[in-house]
Amino acid sequence: MNIEVPLKKRAPKDYASNQEVRWCPGCGDYAILKAVMRTLAERGADPDKTVFVSGIGCAARFPYYVSTYGFHGIHGRAAPIATGVKLANPDLDVWVISGDGDALSIGGNHLLHVLRRNVNLQFLLFNNEIYGLTKGQYSPTSRFGTRSPSSPAGSLDAPLSPLRVALGSGARFVARAVDTQQSHLPGVLARARAHVGTSFVEILQNCVVYNDGVYSPYTDRDVAPDMQLHVEHGKPLVFGRERDKGLRLDPASLSLETVRVGEGGADEADLLVHDETNATLAGLLAMLETPVALGVLYCVPAPSYEHLVTDQVETIEGGKGAAGRAELNALLRARNTWTVEP
Repeated sequence: MNIEVPLKKRAPKDYASNQEVRWCPGCGDYAILKAVMRTLAERGADPDKTVFVSGIGCAARFPYYVSTYGFHGIHGRAAPIATGVKLANPDLDVWVISGDGDALSIGGNHLLHVLRRNVNLQFLLFNNEIYGLTKGQYSPTSRFGTRSPSSPAGSLDAPLSPLRVALGSGARFVARAVDTQQSHLPGVLARARAHVGTSFVEILQNCVVYNDGVYSPYTDRDVAPDMQLHVEHGKPLVFGRERDKGLRLDPASLSLETVRVGEGGADEADLLVHDETNATLAGLLAMLETPVALGVLYCVPAPSYEHLVTDQVETIEGGKGAAGRAELNALLRARNTWTVEP
């Protein structure tokens, strides 16, 4: 007689590989790794059906540290590799790990296409606004004036906004989180994993060696409540240590403005309510510098690319039946040349 034995619930440590984690002490990547393994455990992810794909950079070491399948690709090419993995086996849970240089410089083209195609995978962009692995050159997200080995007098490049790039590329799920916020980041990752289609998550990550404290004006404990806006679908855009600040739309400039809520200020009814299905609002939130918007900014599911491809193939094969498959089989085994007739 067969007896069903329930699977043992996995803990985050069960997803850790036997490899020594070798990032710089204090690197934000440690916190992200912890949050990802916690998310996998809480969601009961099957290691045999989970794949992490990376390109080049500090973040790209990620696949070595997770006890799942993994692929360490070349610079900027994680997205097409992950697309191939998903097309070959749509049942796999695919995660892409990339940095701001890997994803937005040499990999910018590939990022655009995986987002517009809406491949069902999670794309985590570790944004430390610097090239960490290659010794601190300025990156596509580095701020104007950033001093680095490649820009000693200050960068003259206008920085890219990862969230605005994602929205402009047609992403259907766009979110942002902070590396060290373990009470918030796993929840965002869980939402991303549950979403059908490409989930793009920008994670603000500190590089303690080459760009230490770049996010301190937003993340230090003494300023975080007044500098961070945690958005939730259907709830007013309120923030502040006393929850006395909010956002409303300035009709003249069609931009978001901060107002004080309560006595002598605006009523809560005057504030915008977060709607994660509104792409225009998501774009406005992505542009905010003070406060910085965190959470799921945009989420509108659509059919995923690999399912559309599978459906198309099945439709074509179904229309021709066994005869169609036989014709293809014969073609592949025919002579080296053949004639295609209209």
